[in-house]
Amino acid sequence: MNGWCRKKPLEWQEYVNKEVKVTAAEQEYEGWVFTVDPVSANIVLVNLKDGGKASVMAVMGHAVEAVEVLREGDSSTADQLTSLFMPAGAQGYSREELENRKSCLRDWLEKNRIPFTEQGAQQETLCVAGVLTVNPPYGPEDCSSSNEIILSRVQHLIQSNPGCQQDQ
Repeated sequence: MNGWCRKKPLEWQEYVNKEVKVTAAEQEYEGWVFTVDPVSANIVLVNLKDGGKASVMAVMGHAVEAVEVLREGDSSTADQLTSLFMPAGAQGYSREELENRKSCLRDWLEKNRIPFTEQGAQQETLCVAGVLTVNPPYGPEDCSSSNEIILSRVQHLIQSNPGCQQDQ
């Protein structure tokens, strides 16, 4: 096992949103670190291109020999990297708007006595009755479930919410 794989997740977190040069299996890769998988130690690198395009590459953790930080990222870089992986519908909303939409949906679910929990690293996903998830921007099309009956009923419930403007 190499030194990279022995690091702890908090040590890998220090590389996120930084431009790095990774030496792995006698090759070098450069890019901005989007994330590091805590199980496999794989590094996800993003190379930002003109016009908002990007290329994404994963470097296998077991092959990593060295990681050198080339440049620190700023908040705009972090926002740009995060926006690349957001659902298409969520990109048109500010963090405040998404929080308002989530709050409105939570209130509506509570009013209708629908059990739910908040999940995810930033509590951004609502999990309804343990069988359905609603992701940002919290519209009917953002629901996901293998149970079609519950999916249909919750989507209809979200559409009928008079308290919020759910853009469709």
